[in-house]
Amino acid sequence: MYNKLNDTITRLMGLRYRSHPWHGIEVGKEAPQIVTAFIEMVPTDTVKYELDKVNGFLCIDRPQRYSSVVPALYGFIPQSYCGDSFAQHCMEQIKRENISGDRDPLDICILTEKDIAHGDIIASARPIGGLRMLDGSEADDKIIAVLKNDATYSNYNDISELPSIVTERLKHYFLTYKDMPGEKRRVEITHTYGCEEAYEVIRYCLNDYKTFLEEMHDVLG
Repeated sequence: MYNKLNDTITRLMGLRYRSHPWHGIEVGKEAPQIVTAFIEMVPTDTVKYELDKVNGFLCIDRPQRYSSVVPALYGFIPQSYCGDSFAQHCMEQIKRENISGDRDPLDICILTEKDIAHGDIIASARPIGGLRMLDGSEADDKIIAVLKNDATYSNYNDISELPSIVTERLKHYFLTYKDMPGEKRRVEITHTYGCEEAYEVIRYCLNDYKTFLEEMHDVLG
């Protein structure tokens, strides 16, 4: 999937300098069926880490206030962007208006039987579904995937095949991880969808990234 960052000069620079996790890592030739993901957090993290989109390093977003831990590897799909076409698709699916994309890369959770010690790594994952999530008026979907060739989870081809407790844990985490005492919950999961819809969501976000890149190119001259 070509874009202006993937020219010869950028590739040569990548041999000397660390690639930006959002812009400099290829999503993979088999996308959306197999995607490269950048992992920000693992289940043992007690601090929420998030990519600094300017410099490409992980930063401490906030300590986890309560005993809530992400139940899977958590990160994003490089060279994706939750923009206008993604938001339009969301509105069509949930029959609502005035929804925008959250202007971030598309989030992904990766299920594996293995204990991964830390984030700031990349992994090959196979999407099997997703959670259609709203954070206020912003669409903030979470793609659910399995680690490629995982001994346990690679047998699952669609989110409907997962044990219900696995899906419920994922839902519970994302519904509650931003909760603060005395504040009204902003987060809502409207649907759980299967692998084919996950592919569609990924395609929209990959195309939105192309548009985002063109807009940035025009701004920078």
